[in-house]
Order: sequence, then C-alpha cells, then structure tokens
Amino acid sequence: MKVENLKDINLKRLTRKSYGDDKALELRVAEILESVCEKGDEALYEMTEKFDHVNLRHEGLKVTAEELQGAYRDVGDNFLQALRRAKGNILRYHEKQKRISWLEPDSDGSILGQLLLPLQRVGIYVPGGTASYPSSVLMNALPAVVAGVKEIVMVSPPRPDGTLLPEVLVAAAEAGVTEIYKVGGAQGIAALAYGTESIFRVDKITGPGNIYVTLAKKQVFGTVDIDMLAGPSEILILADESGKAEELAADLLSQAEHDRLASAILVSPSRDLLEETVKEVERQLEDLPRGEIARASWETYGAAIWVNDVSEGLALANEIAPEHFELVVKDPYSWLGQVKNVGAVFLGRYSPEPVGDYFAGPNHVLPTGGTARFYSPLNVDTFMKKVSVISYSEEALKRDAQQIALLARREGLEAHARAVEVRVKRNLSL
Repeated sequence: MKVENLKDINLKRLTRKSYGDDKALELRVAEILESVCEKGDEALYEMTEKFDHVNLRHEGLKVTAEELQGAYRDVGDNFLQALRRAKGNILRYHEKQKRISWLEPDSDGSILGQLLLPLQRVGIYVPGGTASYPSSVLMNALPAVVAGVKEIVMVSPPRPDGTLLPEVLVAAAEAGVTEIYKVGGAQGIAALAYGTESIFRVDKITGPGNIYVTLAKKQVFGTVDIDMLAGPSEILILADESGKAEELAADLLSQAEHDRLASAILVSPSRDLLEETVKEVERQLEDLPRGEIARASWETYGAAIWVNDVSEGLALANEIAPEHFELVVKDPYSWLGQVKNVGAVFLGRYSPEPVGDYFAGPNHVLPTGGTARFYSPLNVDTFMKKVSVISYSEEALKRDAQQIALLARREGLEAHARAVEVRVKRNLSL
C-alpha cells in the first residue's frame, strides 16, 4: 500500500454503505423469513442442517442447563475472572445512562409527564462463523438488564458438533440471558421476529451479524424494532508525529482481522509516520493468525492518508463517520470538541480500540457504514420505550378548549373539537 494525499483519495470507497443493496440476496432472505413464518421449527431444523450442517432434531434448539454447567467447567477460572471484571465495568458504565420517569404538576391542577418503561422481551443475535464473540453477549445483554428487561433471548449458530462455544454460553449466563437457542442466520432473526413453536417472538432484536442477518433485520423492522443495520467493522486513526508505528499498525490490524470487508484507515500530517506504519503493517501481517483475512481487508479497504494538519484530519474523520476513531495526538482533549461523527472515540496512545471492545465499559455495538452521522452506540435507551402522560384538570380544559377546538376544525376534524367542547358544557363555535 502507498501513502496517498487527501486530494487523491476516492472517498466513495471509504464511505461505502456496508449492508449493500443486493436485490437477489434480499429475495433469498425474504424466502427464508417466509419459510420460518409458514413452517416454524421445521424450517429452523431444515436450515440449520442445510447451512450449519448440524441436525438438532433429537436434542432440540434450546440450550439446556446441563450444557451451561458443562460450559462453566470448560472455560477455566482465568477466563471467568476476566469476564466478570468486564461485566462489572460494562454494568457501571450503563447504569449511568438510565433515566427515570417524571411527572410535573401545574398550578391549575393538570399533570404532564413521561413514563420510561423497559421492553418486555428482547432478542440478541451473537455471530458465529469465522470467530465467536462472548464480548458481544455482554454488550447486548447487560444494557437490557440495566433497563429492566425481564426476558432476554439469545440466538447463535451452532458449531459443527451442534454446540455453542463454551465462552459464549458462560457469557450469556453471567449477563442474565434467560433463553438460548442454537439457530443463526436470517432464520434466527425470523424466529425472534415472528416466533415458532419453540421460540416466542420478541419486541426488539439487537446484535451484529453477516449480510444475511443484516438484511433479515432490515426486512423484519416494523414487525419488531431493531438496533441498527451493522456492517463490517471500521477503524480510523488520526495520529500526529507522536504516534508509534508499531502500535498504530497493531490497532489497524485489530479491525482488519475481523472481516475481509473491514476498513482500517490511518490519517496523519506526518508522511514519515504513515510510511513507517505501512511497512509495520506488512511486517505484522506475516505472523498474524488471521493474516489472510486482515490482508484482504487492508489491501481492499485500507488507506494511509496524508493531510496538512490535525484539523484537516478531523474534518476527514467527520466526513467518513467511522465506527471506531482513535485520536493519537498530543493533548487529544484539546481536539475533542471538533469530533462530531464517530461511533466511539479513543483518546491517546494508551486507549487502543480493543480496550473498548472488551473491558472499559462503553458499548462496542456501534454505528457503521457512515451511520455515525445520525446514530448512537447501543445503550440503555435502546431497550426502553417512552410513554407520554397527560392529566388535564377541569380548569385547564376550560382555559384551553377554545384554542384546541380551533386547531381541530382547521384540520377538518369536527369530532375532535366536539370531544373537547362536550366537556366544558358550552358551544365554542369558531
């Protein structure tokens, strides 16, 4: 890879919409959704056998208590200790997000307010495939727990032996997941959205997945709510001459190793740092276990971009709106006010992106594909709904009736006007 000047960069390549508009694929997903609607569990068994090469008809889709107990035996004490530390950090962070219902009385006796209520039943999707993510279990389930959700249902594709990764099962148990099913892909999203004989439908679906999962979430939206349309992982690092090439290269590859479609971008006013980091990426790729995936990502969607100064680099970051944004510059707090469109910002060289992925506390389910321009990370509000409260007094209704009736009649809604007037016992024809 060569260092490129900002004016020569094809920004369209770097700001692509990750979930795409593949009409043929959307049709295939629609067929899967329809099949689950019509055939229920039978469709889930058929597709699990077809796509995951696992026959679950005998043992069923639901993870048993015995499987959970076995998972605890398999993971080891060190993993469990680290998981519980991460859980504590995530809970503490998200507990600060929770808001409460409010009621505000007026001197005329009326009361207005807002109830903040948890959703009753939510579904979380946990990817399988090329990697498994116990951290995603914590990030999806724990904000729901803080919000007060009582029923948290997890689906995840089984491994070839018909099991889920022990670490994923233990994370689910620790995070308060109430039901776990071995089903993935678009069929798993369909089961959560529409329900089957074994899986009762949910109110909202969260969690990232492959393109089939993303398109399925897109199509079931409206039947249920969803968190977002998550695409491949992204990182943009803005570094000045204080950055260290070895560290920056490792950070870029930490996202490139996720997926061949992942995006890793380094921006700097220091051409020497850019060139040194590009060389360091090549060196680190040589012995990276997921090096083939990371190299494909780096060569297709990676970039090393030279800018005039940090301010120009920030403007570029705000235009691209990356999922993860590392600001590795001297005194990063002095630039924080210029950060506008990113999913999460990591300040300084001691805040690499994986700290946020696993341990610090903020949620790692973040907007991708440029949607950080208008979307937020997964949070406690994701799992809550707001109900307006209106309690008018007789005095307030008499005071406002004439104006309410006026507005109603201007919209041509006579019954609206009369519904007010009948209560104040006088004709307010206007």
